[in-house]
Formats: sequence, structure tokens, C-alpha cells
Amino acid sequence: MYESTPNLAVDYPLMNVFWTMMMIFLWVLWFMLLFRVFGDIFRDDDLGGWGKAGWTVFVIILPFLGVFVYLIARGRGMGERDLRRARASEEELRSYVRESAGTASQSEELARLAELRNRGDITAAEFEQAKAKVLAA
Repeated sequence: MYESTPNLAVDYPLMNVFWTMMMIFLWVLWFMLLFRVFGDIFRDDDLGGWGKAGWTVFVIILPFLGVFVYLIARGRGMGERDLRRARASEEELRSYVRESAGTASQSEELARLAELRNRGDITAAEFEQAKAKVLAA
């Protein structure tokens, strides 16, 4: 006579909600781990082409076993390779900042010299000499 509509508050108890959330969390964690392993396989310069192909096939054919064996066999190296990449990236950033800061100070110095020349405080020859000295540094 009456069609019953499911009431999720009653039909889906709190423990089931918790269990579903746990499964989703583990599923997302698994994919993050899988992508991290694939990224490490393909970024590793020490591993040859056949080694990369072998690990890739192993991880694709037997994903759980492949990932866990990879973590056991090469897990320590993953952290060291990540640390090396992070240090290299940080050094590149520092180098770029030093280079950019040096260029900014040069441009400020050249602007100051141009202002002195325009006001007549220094001659054109003195300006060229000072400009050459700033650009050489």
C-alpha cells in the first residue's frame, strides 16, 4: 500500500559511515602510494631502461605485491633521491634569487648614474666609465 522510502539515518548506521570513510581514505592513500612509486621509478637516473620496465610491469601486473616489494627493496633510496632533488631545486632557487638581486642592484646603480649625468653632476665620459665598472661587477 505505502511505498517505503529509505531513511539513511536509520538504514545506514554510524559504524557503516565510519567504515565507508575508512575505505575511501585507504583507497586514496593507495593511489597516492602507487603514483609515488611510479614517479620514483621513472625519475631514478641510476635505474636503467630494463630495470624501469621490469619494475613497471611488476607493479602493473601484481600491484600490491609490486609496490610493497619496491618499497622494501628501494624505499631508503626513494627518500635519498627526493632529498637530492629537493636540495638541487633549493640551490637553483637560491642561485636565481642571487642572480636577480644582483641585476636589480645593477639597474638601480645605473639609474642613479643616469640621474647624476642628467643633472650635470658628472660628465658623459665619467658616466660611461662608471657604467662600465657597474656592468663588469
